[in-house]
Amino acid sequence: MTEKTTTRATPADAFRRARRMWLKGEKIHLASLSAELNIGRATLFRWVGNKDLLIGEVLWSLYEPLRLEALSITPGQGVDFVVGVYRHINSTLLHSEPLRRFIREDPEYALKILTSSQSTIHSRTVEANTRTLRDQMASGYINPPLNINSLSYFMVRLAESCLYSDIINGREPRDEELEDACTAVRILLGGKA
Repeated sequence: MTEKTTTRATPADAFRRARRMWLKGEKIHLASLSAELNIGRATLFRWVGNKDLLIGEVLWSLYEPLRLEALSITPGQGVDFVVGVYRHINSTLLHSEPLRRFIREDPEYALKILTSSQSTIHSRTVEANTRTLRDQMASGYINPPLNINSLSYFMVRLAESCLYSDIINGREPRDEELEDACTAVRILLGGKA
């Protein structure tokens, strides 16, 4: 007699499937995701929270490696380093097809998930940016004229205004505006334009 083994879905399975769906541009519906994983909706909700939280985690799983890459490949220290990291991250996001598709398909929902102060991705981005600024400050490489927390928040909001300008003001995001944002960040850090 052979024993039938069944693999039970895990929270990691739910996350990985949602991530693949988002990258392909598929809509994420928790009801269909729970059915696909052969688990109850209540179980899925316990694992991932609501749809907004799940998508926030998916976005963070894509953002954090990009941020770490930018930190590792950007040369130097100080203002040039911070601006270089900022440019690398935001230029990559500006040209990310999955992100552009997410914005096109449901602009209001995308704006909420990407920029709300209660969203996972926005709050973690500000926190991560603050850590970078604090590290540079603690090492003596920067001494910005602004409070670090405010500066970090302003930097993230400035990037969002460039990356999501199509939703915010109906103007397609442009590399030139991102370069202007980099110049503004340089000035906010106390550097020269």
